[in-house]
Amino acid sequence: MRRLPPLTALEAFVQVARLGSVKAAAEELALSTPALSRRVQSLERYVGRLLFDRKHQAMEINADGQRLLDDIAPALDAMSVALDDIQSGGNQLRLRLAVMPLFASQRLFPRLGELRKTHPTLHLDIETTPHAVTRLGEGLDAAIVLAREIDQTAFYVHELDSDEIYLIAATNLVEGPDAIKTPEELAGHTILLHRDMSASFDAWKEAIGKPDLQPASIDSYDSGPLMLEAAAQGLGVAVMQASHFDRADDPRLKRLFTINVESPYRYYFVCRHRALQNRAVRTFHDWLVKADI
Repeated sequence: MRRLPPLTALEAFVQVARLGSVKAAAEELALSTPALSRRVQSLERYVGRLLFDRKHQAMEINADGQRLLDDIAPALDAMSVALDDIQSGGNQLRLRLAVMPLFASQRLFPRLGELRKTHPTLHLDIETTPHAVTRLGEGLDAAIVLAREIDQTAFYVHELDSDEIYLIAATNLVEGPDAIKTPEELAGHTILLHRDMSASFDAWKEAIGKPDLQPASIDSYDSGPLMLEAAAQGLGVAVMQASHFDRADDPRLKRLFTINVESPYRYYFVCRHRALQNRAVRTFHDWLVKADI
C-alpha cells in the first residue's frame, strides 16, 4: 500500500480550498497562518504540484488543486461521519446548540416533535447563552442568533428570515384615554430594548424621520420573553421584531403605530465551516432549512 501524506496536511488543504482564505482556515483549525501554510506546502511537495495560485497574501485553488479536492474531500467527510458513528455507538447523534429563548419557545420547540420523528437518533443539548458565536467550536456546535450581520469568512451562515421593527405596548397605551397617539409622546415613556438589538430603536427613529426623539428612559433586557411580559405589565414600550409580537398572540399586547420599518436584524443559523462535516450539525441544519422555521 502506498504511503499516504499526513492527514493534517490533507485537512489543511481541504479547509483552505473550501474557505478560500488561509487566515479563516487557520482559525478553523486553531493553527497559526505560517503553520497552516507549511502543511499545505508539505502536501504540494508530496504530490509534486502546486495546488494553489499565490496572489499577494491570497491563495486561489488551481485546476490541479480542484481535481484533488473533488477526489479527497468526500473521503475525509466520510471519515468524519465514521468517527461520529463510533463515538456515539452508532445509534445516537448529539448536537450542542445555542438558541435565543424567544426563538426557541416561539419557533423551534413547536416543531421539535417533527424533528424527532424524522431523525429519532438526533438529540439536542440546548443553551440560551449570550455571545454564542464566540463559543462555536469550543463547547458549542452551532447557534441560532439574532444579529445585524455575521462574518461569513470565519463562519458558515444561513439567514433564516427578514423582519420589521414593531413598537409593542400594553393595550391601555394603544387604546383608550391613556393611548400614545404620536411618536413625540414617547418622550414620556420608557423604551424596552434587547441587548442584542440595541440599534433597533435608532433604526425606527431614522425611518420615521425623527432621529433626535428621546424617550424618558431606556431599559435593557437580555431576554425576549421577559421584554414581552414587561410590556404587557405596562412597564414600557418594547422595540422588537414583528414576528415576536405576531407569534406571542398575547391579548394584553398591541402594536403601537402602523409604521412599516425594516429591521436591521436577522435570525441566522451559524456554525464553523468544518462543523458541517459533523453529521449531527448537518442533519439539524438540513432539517431547519427545509422546515423553514
